[in-house]
Amino acid sequence: MKHLLSQLIWRFRGIRVFALVGKSGTGKSFRARLVMQKYGIELLIDDGLLIRDQKIIAGRSAKREKAYLSAVKTALFTDREHRKQVRAALERERFKRVLIIGTSDRMVVKIADILQLPAPSRFIHIEDIATADEINTAINYRKVQGGHVIPVPSIEVRRNYPRAMTDSIKILFKKGAGLFRRHDVYEKAVVRPDFSAKGRITISEAALSQMIMHCVYEYSSVARIRKVSVKNEPRGYTFDVYLDIPYGSQLSGTIHGMQNYVVENLEKYTGIMVRRVNIVVDTISDRADREQR
Repeated sequence: MKHLLSQLIWRFRGIRVFALVGKSGTGKSFRARLVMQKYGIELLIDDGLLIRDQKIIAGRSAKREKAYLSAVKTALFTDREHRKQVRAALERERFKRVLIIGTSDRMVVKIADILQLPAPSRFIHIEDIATADEINTAINYRKVQGGHVIPVPSIEVRRNYPRAMTDSIKILFKKGAGLFRRHDVYEKAVVRPDFSAKGRITISEAALSQMIMHCVYEYSSVARIRKVSVKNEPRGYTFDVYLDIPYGSQLSGTIHGMQNYVVENLEKYTGIMVRRVNIVVDTISDRADREQR
């Protein structure tokens, strides 16, 4: 009830949430300022940080975590104190619009919900504001250099993370025309996270299969996994999960709920793009068969 009340208060105040969505390394943080200028957005939520006017006002950066899964958890504000700090900062700030950056629509919706903000009213995908060549350049930079952009000046990163190894890039924005034309220069920090080996993040099929098995057994006490098939496709991962279900089990609503549970946990704790989870009841066995196994 308290959660719902908080969201209603934000809506009553006229707060709008925007989403900037794209796969890791496609240049979302790099282009966040353009989106904020275009839509008159005052606040930015990016990888665990709350940012205003290129200054970090709350949170901690997922890019400073030592392990990849810890970075994902930080980006999703799963830590209670981290979440509490950012919520308190949102309450203090005067704003009408906030931009949340994420790797999927689902991730952005989840962050908004965790921070008790209204659901995003507008989704902007990186493909809408960057060309294919620009996206590929950003991806290649991440793979080769391992650089992750934080949309604040490097001095701001060093102030909050004194030991961070940072570079900086400067971006020139042109506004107006003729005598009224002016140039604004914005600096962004580039960090190289401890969890990134030149930016190349890989998760083995065995590890993903183990996570799926864990999710299924958490969700259902009777289902048994016979096989998990993993396919890494351009548009995301597809998983085929083959189950053994005991005769007489009630399946109404269970399979659909299990699918959602697996998808949510995979995206939450790995950051991968899940395209589809197919759950197949491969066999139906009686109690004696299962006990013999």
